[in-house]
Amino acid sequence: MLIVTDTLRIKIAKSLYDTAREMDCDAIMMTMPPRSRHGEEPPRAVAEAMRNVDVVIAPTTMSLTHTSARKQANDAGVRTASMPGVTEQMMIEGGLTANPREVVEHTRRLAETFKGASEIRLVSDLGTDISFEVDASKWNLDVGCCQQQGCSTNLPAGEVYTAPENCKGTVVIDGSMGGLKLLKHPIKIRVEEGRAVDVQGDRAKEVLKIINPLGDEARNIAELGIGTNPRARIIGVVLEDEKVRGTAHIALGDNSTIGGHVVAGVHLDAIIRKPRVFADGHEIDLV
Repeated sequence: MLIVTDTLRIKIAKSLYDTAREMDCDAIMMTMPPRSRHGEEPPRAVAEAMRNVDVVIAPTTMSLTHTSARKQANDAGVRTASMPGVTEQMMIEGGLTANPREVVEHTRRLAETFKGASEIRLVSDLGTDISFEVDASKWNLDVGCCQQQGCSTNLPAGEVYTAPENCKGTVVIDGSMGGLKLLKHPIKIRVEEGRAVDVQGDRAKEVLKIINPLGDEARNIAELGIGTNPRARIIGVVLEDEKVRGTAHIALGDNSTIGGHVVAGVHLDAIIRKPRVFADGHEIDLV
């Protein structure tokens, strides 16, 4: 087992390492400098190590979920659990304390309602109205149980998600966003042909500062996800926020690791608190 961490998450990583040793695992812990953004690749030595173990657990500041290093590890048969932004408090309450069986059952049931749908539409009282083409998109389930070779999960887990083929409309983010934490005021994103063409709000400049240096691919609407964890809360840590049952999220940037084709070097999730979700015109009960 390999524990991958950075200098800001060493205490949590050491606890996981000690527990792994108590379970007689041949445990290794690697510590790197924190990455500058979600989706940035780890150092080459870390990426190489990730491909040559049985299990990787990654309590890090920034997410390794949407990196080539994680994907290549899974391709090599490694089981991976990513925990970006995890805090000590999250280890003892909230999403990580949910009944795994309940999370699995609800996530699978929700995924069945999306199966075969061609279009998913999100609307909200704050002005979200965006439609996603998903006719050929694969729906992925993140349920926290990672028992097969090559599988990957978040901890805490609880979402059904996909890389949409295309989308257009307006999305109003009123929960949290990767790199920004909790939002006091909404961020409004206008989308055309699957790209964020306009970002408005008091923190819009912070979003643009992250994505603009990375080019047009960073404006890609990379993901549509629905949270399914009944114990998760919106706390300003996207790892948990996007799992809250009854929320939806989109992401900007890279989706090459979840079934898409865009490589962007960044993946920013953004949470919508209380959307209404329609599959081919039929409203879906999220809770």
